[in-house]
Amino acid sequence: QVQLVESGGGLVQAGGSLRLSCAASGRTFRSSSMAWLRQAPGKEREFVAAISLNTGATYYADSVKGRSAISRDTARNTAYLQMNSLKPEDTAVYYCAAGPWRSNWLSPTGEYDYWGHGTQVTVSS
Repeated sequence: QVQLVESGGGLVQAGGSLRLSCAASGRTFRSSSMAWLRQAPGKEREFVAAISLNTGATYYADSVKGRSAISRDTARNTAYLQMNSLKPEDTAVYYCAAGPWRSNWLSPTGEYDYWGHGTQVTVSS
């Protein structure tokens, strides 16, 4: 069974940093592009960042660009999202997703084959 497990969320003050991790089963990770999405209470799901398996290219939502970095460690089957200069509006449940790269990944209706259960990030002002 394919599994994605997020960790690293928590409570942090505005201006602080967090590094989220997504541990994936080997078969999934090595054949998949990876993405991070988030959903705040009462809001729709939002694309945050993605990294393409084939090209290594990274993509970011405007809301996090310049403050975040997505990466992957193939040896550890883990993807990461480093977030700096956190703001209260970054508060959300953050989800890791994986699958073959699709052109709609950067849109709110992106399609992903696999999902994690999410990790809560709370940024206090």
